[in-house]
Amino acid sequence: MKTYTTRLDRFISQNSDCSMADTRLLLAQRRIMLDGVVADSVQQAVTKFTRVELDGVCLQSEQPVYLALNKPAGVVSATKGSKHPTVMDLVQHPRKDELHIAGRLDFNTTGLVLLTNDGAWSSRISSPQTKLPKTYEVSVSEPLSGEYVAAFQAGIYFAYEGITTLPARLEILSAYRARLSLVEGKYHQVKRMFGSFRNKVLALHRVSVGPVCLGGLEPGATRPVDASELAEMSRQVSGT
Repeated sequence: MKTYTTRLDRFISQNSDCSMADTRLLLAQRRIMLDGVVADSVQQAVTKFTRVELDGVCLQSEQPVYLALNKPAGVVSATKGSKHPTVMDLVQHPRKDELHIAGRLDFNTTGLVLLTNDGAWSSRISSPQTKLPKTYEVSVSEPLSGEYVAAFQAGIYFAYEGITTLPARLEILSAYRARLSLVEGKYHQVKRMFGSFRNKVLALHRVSVGPVCLGGLEPGATRPVDASELAEMSRQVSGT
């Protein structure tokens, strides 16, 4: 998802009767406000969600949208163009046409999907470099043991790519159920990790992405991601 960012002087020239050259005078006269703060440089970045005011007139006031959705099985993580129901078919929001998916789930995998119109945010949380933890509840066909816990922590070798997965935390809940937390998202990674033990994954359900948890959200329902979750998400992806 591409993100929109431009310099302040370019934004002013494109959205008012003033030129790029005029912007320096406007700044000296303290006539431009960015997100409620007096602007001080022609090079300041303006994103699609920056509130820009010139002489008290708002030139842009777009607001970001962040939603958590509980995806049922049999629903495609796509916005359109599928013969099956998509996650967007489940969303009831006045700005749903602006939204895209930040972290997809397979067709039969259920649980937490994040939706937003903020491309920069979705890029940050989806990037492998952020190592944002994602937690799943897994049901398998064969009994689990402590051997799995140690192997997942050490990393599972995928011969096809010649790579070893990053350490993952496995908590055994019962003989056939576990909770798995990992910080990467390779192709069918969870199924392949258990597959290294010749143990088939029967059900996979994502319960959290970073600080955002599914909680009691009903299948097919959505809720806004709240301010405290967004703040903690920002802290985690920035590594502070």
